[in-house]
Amino acid sequence: MARMAPIPLDQMTEEQRDLHDLIAKQRSRGQVQGPFAVMLHAPDVCERVAEMVNHLLQETRVALTLKELAIITIARQYTAQYEWYVHAKRAKEVGLDDAVIDAIRHRRRPDFNSFNESLVYDMTLEMVEKRRLSDALYASALDAFGEAALVELVALIGFYIMIAVFLVSFEVEVPDSNAVLLVD
Repeated sequence: MARMAPIPLDQMTEEQRDLHDLIAKQRSRGQVQGPFAVMLHAPDVCERVAEMVNHLLQETRVALTLKELAIITIARQYTAQYEWYVHAKRAKEVGLDDAVIDAIRHRRRPDFNSFNESLVYDMTLEMVEKRRLSDALYASALDAFGEAALVELVALIGFYIMIAVFLVSFEVEVPDSNAVLLVD
């Protein structure tokens, strides 16, 4: 059970309702769920997080497959069920190989189809586990992506680590009772 219940629509302030409606319009399901349902308790935070999600997932130089690969790697490392639930589906939709997704789900190193996928996976794991990016991975990433895309990728990784911490701290539930959850 989630630690903080969503605010019922009829109990929202005008600011919360306006933000709720904006987020619902931006999301494919037209609903405010997951971290946003909890963040509406602090609308100023919710608004900024929603803006950052939109920016990082839409308006950057990094390929969607690489973004989703980083996010599911983070979700797996934190056992962030909601993050996995949303982004494993998206990873598949944008073309990440099912075998890669399955290996990450089971905490195995995937056999990657590209050097860049392997690089993003290694970067993400290192940043989660060691809380830094080594000189060797930094140099490889800089060479592979260039400065601007590397900044965007590191920002995405850091941001989704924050989202994972948020989700596990508030025990945000997956909205599908039939979803296959991560197991530690």
